Amino acid sequence: MTDTREPEIRVSEIFGPTIQGEGALIGLPTVFVRTGGCDYRCSWCDTLHAVDTDYRDQWLPMSTDAVWDKIRELSAGKPITVSLSGGNPAIQPFGKLIQLGHDSGYRFALETQGSVSKDWFANLDMLVLSPKPPSSGMVTDWSAFDACLTAAGPKPEIALKIVVFDELDYTYAKQTAARYPQLPVYLQPGNHTPPPADDDNHAVDLDGVTEKMLWLVNRVMQDQWFEAHVLPQLHVMLWGNKRGV
Repeated sequence: MTDTREPEIRVSEIFGPTIQGEGALIGLPTVFVRTGGCDYRCSWCDTLHAVDTDYRDQWLPMSTDAVWDKIRELSAGKPITVSLSGGNPAIQPFGKLIQLGHDSGYRFALETQGSVSKDWFANLDMLVLSPKPPSSGMVTDWSAFDACLTAAGPKPEIALKIVVFDELDYTYAKQTAARYPQLPVYLQPGNHTPPPADDDNHAVDLDGVTEKMLWLVNRVMQDQWFEAHVLPQLHVMLWGNKRGV
């Protein structure tokens, strides 16, 4: 017997409106749908509450309609950009949600490491591909990454966003940008103080982040890599590692 039940979305948190804190849409008012679950385990992950299965009891299975109702409630029914994040949001069934939102004038952006591709990528407004550099401890599967680009096709805007902690990461970022010269690239200094899973301490080493930002700016200028955008994590500067902002 065929199971015709609609798949549920595993939600870690839905919050906003607030500003997008990083990448190609930095500063843009946004509602965030953060999903639970990820196929990566980056050494410096700053959203472990949405990644590690130790916290899966905090992830709420929600129907698409329930997620959509929450987005409309938070935005007071006024169209806004919705950021689909995680974890790895690409493992969730977002096709119907994107269609519902588009029918009401909302826009959808997805950020993913490029390890899982879905056909609904083609209906996104913005796809941010954030391959993980050597400091993460992960290894990029470029065939899977290319499959994400193929699935997206010509419709969404696509950008690269790469976190940089050190010289090896910087080299990885340059090599990745050279591999995909058609894509704009956004560089971001790493956050050395990821939040604890219990969210009791929001402090961040702003001096350390600023020092890393200055190093990254100088490195890009030294190489005359004038195509790169170098940006901070604006939300970290404003709220530290607090969840839900």
